[in-house]
Amino acid sequence: MPGTFYQIYIQAVFAVRNRECLIRSSWEEELYKYITGIIQNKGQKMLQINGMADHIHFLIGMKPSCCLSDLVREVKKSSTDFVSEKNFIKSKFQWQEGFGAFSYSHSSLDSVIGYIQLQKEHHRNITFKEEYISLLNSFHIEFKDEYLFQWIE
Repeated sequence: MPGTFYQIYIQAVFAVRNRECLIRSSWEEELYKYITGIIQNKGQKMLQINGMADHIHFLIGMKPSCCLSDLVREVKKSSTDFVSEKNFIKSKFQWQEGFGAFSYSHSSLDSVIGYIQLQKEHHRNITFKEEYISLLNSFHIEFKDEYLFQWIE
């Protein structure tokens, strides 16, 4: 009986609403574990997750039956509820609308995993806006500034 064979690797990037620096180091690991659980419960494979106080990156091995938009929507909704239920912050926590999604070959995985692992070091030299626009340009994704995240300059 023929099977379905695939190799799909996606890095997703999204930001806290208004790019507020709300993700604290004291609870970010718990948030990442929670998000990892969502990804795994949806039948996908988390390869790496990390971020900054205002945004996160995750790299997944994705099944062809997965709808990425639905997965990211569920990650955002459930993790927003998780942050609120845990009372990690006093203000309201929300993710910004939209996300970036970038596909990679198997031969690029070590590089992308390393890149995501080193987010804090990486952002000593480059802003999130510079990073995000660089990703869009590297992947030849056309965009209009007004449709990017709301940036706090």
